[in-house]
Amino acid sequence: MTTVPTMNAALVTAFGDPSVITYTRVPRPVPGPGRVLVRVAATSYNPSDVGLRSGALRGVLPVEPPFVLGTDVSGTVAATGPGVTAFAPGDRVVGRLDGGGAAAEYAVAAETELTAAPAAVPLAAAAALPVAGLTAWQALFEHAAAGPGDRVLVAGAGGGVGRFAVQLARHAGAHVIATASGRSAAAVRRLGAHEIVDYTRTPPAEAVGEPVDLALHLVPSAEAGAALAALVRPGGSLVSATGPVPVADPSVRAVHFVARNDTAQLAALVGLVDAGAVRVEAAARPLRELADVHRAGEAGEIAGKVVLTPVG
Repeated sequence: MTTVPTMNAALVTAFGDPSVITYTRVPRPVPGPGRVLVRVAATSYNPSDVGLRSGALRGVLPVEPPFVLGTDVSGTVAATGPGVTAFAPGDRVVGRLDGGGAAAEYAVAAETELTAAPAAVPLAAAAALPVAGLTAWQALFEHAAAGPGDRVLVAGAGGGVGRFAVQLARHAGAHVIATASGRSAAAVRRLGAHEIVDYTRTPPAEAVGEPVDLALHLVPSAEAGAALAALVRPGGSLVSATGPVPVADPSVRAVHFVARNDTAQLAALVGLVDAGAVRVEAAARPLRELADVHRAGEAGEIAGKVVLTPVG
């Protein structure tokens, strides 16, 4: 009788609170045509994981329990399926898995979901990059056109997306104004913000001087987004990654978007990391503690990114 290889994974057994996440043994996946088996170095926590786990995103992502969490992945190619030409066993890779499954010792990815991992950071840390980095990139450069001399306001700069947005806007030559709490202020300044507004002490409307060309709304509050809109100059842009925002001035361009997978953009982000233009900073936790990480995330106790490693 053939024994099916198994692995440790963070399995969602039913929709619900973090207690539905079970660290258990499941069958190890096998790569089919055009697919790659990755030995996972790390996955990462994203706020959207809460909606996936709770069932709030059932209308957007048609997945039913049991399923393995994990959209971000970094790791080493363990095997390839038929037709794969871009990768070979031993290659270090990073990617966004639209079907999830990275919260495990092994994950299967489409060849087109992966790119070479950055060499300048530990492989586990690279798992912090795909979802958050792509969201920041698309907000700044697809849904706006941030460039030299622009005044860019990043609301929620202490979060995972915000920290990449600060760095990318600064690299593009913009003057970066960041809202962050006191616990994140030092990190946000270190990553390149020119001005920091502690929103827990002073409303941005009172602290931001002249109008901004672009405001990035990265916090889950439509009311806060509407306050940001009043800070955008006529003809400027408000880009939200968290939900639609009402804008009173019709000359202000308002965009709500959901980030998509784009390996060309991810490869460009990897290049910036290897060039030293973008830093990847993340706290590491063992994957078996994923339920606790979800609890902390829902309580607003996570700053920046958390990567989860299946070993340790």
